[in-house]
Amino acid sequence: MTRDGVPSKKALSIYLMCGPDTPALAEAAVDGGADLLELGFPFSDPLADGPVVRRAGERALAQGMRTAACLEVLRESRARVDVPLIPMTYASILEAYGWERFAADARDAGATSLIVADLPAGERPELHRVQLVAPTSTDERLRVAAAQTDGWLYLVTVTGTTGARDGVSPALAGLVARARKVAATPLYAGFGISTPEQARAAADLADGVVVGSRAVEVAEDGPDALRTYVRSLRESLDR
Repeated sequence: MTRDGVPSKKALSIYLMCGPDTPALAEAAVDGGADLLELGFPFSDPLADGPVVRRAGERALAQGMRTAACLEVLRESRARVDVPLIPMTYASILEAYGWERFAADARDAGATSLIVADLPAGERPELHRVQLVAPTSTDERLRVAAAQTDGWLYLVTVTGTTGARDGVSPALAGLVARARKVAATPLYAGFGISTPEQARAAADLADGVVVGSRAVEVAEDGPDALRTYVRSLRESLDR
């Protein structure tokens, strides 16, 4: 870390959907240069997910990836990697499982933090989690999210769902500028980042990037393909 708390290198977060192969994929992603991993807990109505992640969630549910099974995938992944692991899911899953119970069980399985995609900042402040903000977030929502976020602030670069885009959203620069005024934590940009060039462009503005849909697609071809892809992102960020 530098003196002002900004990471000395750009952080790379990779999103993977929980499934039987996820621990091996997690290991491959870290070998390729991922600094942290988000593990998706599938949900039947994932409002923030684009078609790629939505289909991956459907496959995961068909494979029996309910909450307990996902927690076991988290535990097995923790045994293979030593980077932060962050379950990413929806409020309905925590409501059904039990908020405090989920937080405790996820922590016991090796989670570093938590992302709840549809839980607004300010709600359930006792639940330590990474907060998400978007270009449409009000200044007050930004302030609350920055104050409550756990470790870093997730900048959703676009309005809409996850998925690859042709380029980095022009709204990112403005969102970063607004967030810098209220956040002391690092800012990681996600949604719509899929290529090494897009990762570099986003990281020129933010402190790190999150790559989801394209990583999920590549992961379908196995650990070796994912390792190669993540390495291409890492090399672009390190230039």
